[in-house]
Amino acid sequence: MTGRLDGKVCIVTGGAVSLGLDFSLALLAEGAQVLAVDIADGAQISAAGAEFVQEDITADGAATRIARHCIARFGRIDAIVNNAAVFSTLPVARYDEISDDLWDRVLQVNITGTYRMIRAVAPHMEAQRSGKIVNITSGTVYKGMPGMLHYITSKGAVQAMTRALSRELGAANVCVNNLAPGLTLSESILGNEAHVSATRDRVIASRAIQRDGHPRDLLGALVFLCSDESDFVTGQTIAVDGGSINT
Repeated sequence: MTGRLDGKVCIVTGGAVSLGLDFSLALLAEGAQVLAVDIADGAQISAAGAEFVQEDITADGAATRIARHCIARFGRIDAIVNNAAVFSTLPVARYDEISDDLWDRVLQVNITGTYRMIRAVAPHMEAQRSGKIVNITSGTVYKGMPGMLHYITSKGAVQAMTRALSRELGAANVCVNNLAPGLTLSESILGNEAHVSATRDRVIASRAIQRDGHPRDLLGALVFLCSDESDFVTGQTIAVDGGSINT
């Protein structure tokens, strides 16, 4: 039985735990060779058949090392899922309660880390005249959310980055898109009860399909954006949130 990603090589940052693990497993199930990158332990995703590299994407030279490792191991890079981000551990806080250190850390991981990974892998995609860059953003960019200014600011920047990069990379047939989940009950989110309780009821009430979102809800869109099926889709945001927002 063939998969939709047979022969593809995909990098998933934050790909060893929680939602990133679900992403990595979905790509593996569709036939991709997956390089999962995470600061967390990679035993589970390694056991599932993925290559694993333990790296902090914000560390000096990390993105270059990851790209070189992927090329050395698999010979190419067909897709990258920029999933690594600071979110589930964040306390809900007013704008004037966010420390400079926390603000800088969120932007460093969510914006700069994503940019560095793209800067490291996109030249390989340009050289092979094909590639898919999938940035995991958030529906909160469109409607805002109190208490998460640092996170929403970072994801808004990534969405703007996606639009600009799609124009720069289109001539090389490299597609750059956003996948924007709504509140998704991933393992890491469920570990922060205060965060869930502060937003869950309000988010569900805003949806056309009024139920919780689960990791499985995102996987079809993810595979589509990494596959040849999306070869004429770029610069777009696909929101998977039960109709809470309209992009």
